[in-house]
Amino acid sequence: MIDNIGKLRDAIRRLHECGSEHLGSAPVKECFEGEVVWDGVVEAFALIDHPAAKVCYAWIAEESNGPGLYVTVLAVPPVDSPVAAVRASIVAASKKSSGQ
Repeated sequence: MIDNIGKLRDAIRRLHECGSEHLGSAPVKECFEGEVVWDGVVEAFALIDHPAAKVCYAWIAEESNGPGLYVTVLAVPPVDSPVAAVRASIVAASKKSSGQ
């Protein structure tokens, strides 16, 4: 877990060009129409000197055919919680896969 925090901080630095400090972890289970569509732990980070957000939610999505995908979601409206970050990520992935 500690190693993943460092990897996520590196991803935040790379993707959002700012430093971060780990705030904590939150388990999230997201269901849609009675089916679990996401189940994992979301890490919250305070952002240092980011121009648009003070918090970033991040996790490593496990991939069956390779290394995990680093997911980072800035806490900008409507994202205001780990659950909202997961939902925003699901919606973005759905739009991407449908070509929107």
